Amino acid sequence: MIGIDTNVLVRYIAQDDASQSAQATELIEQVCSAQAPGFIGIVVLVELVWVSENCYGATRAEVAEIVRRILRIRQLVVQEAELVWKALRLFESGKADFSDCVIERTAHATGCTETMTFDQQAAATAGMTLLTG
Repeated sequence: MIGIDTNVLVRYIAQDDASQSAQATELIEQVCSAQAPGFIGIVVLVELVWVSENCYGATRAEVAEIVRRILRIRQLVVQEAELVWKALRLFESGKADFSDCVIERTAHATGCTETMTFDQQAAATAGMTLLTG
């Protein structure tokens, strides 16, 4: 397995730098395989979403499609893929940030009865519990 950093994944998705995009595409489509896949950590995926939204202006629908695409590439293994699918469904069905969906679904998957937050939006949109005093 080959670990893949966010910047490589961004170049593969964005195709906005001729040299680096070509190298990223070759890595993912030629070097990585189902037998020797590239590894995408959850942090890398969350960073990819942040960069897509904040640097490239991707919409929620575009972000969801990017995540779905990454999850379906047979040459890639996404850390905790089933959890990421659940976070993606939560993201698509509401207004929560993708990172908040991942945080909430990760806590839920580990048996947490609730996920505490000071973020009112995360409490309202991602199923977290608002911590108040």
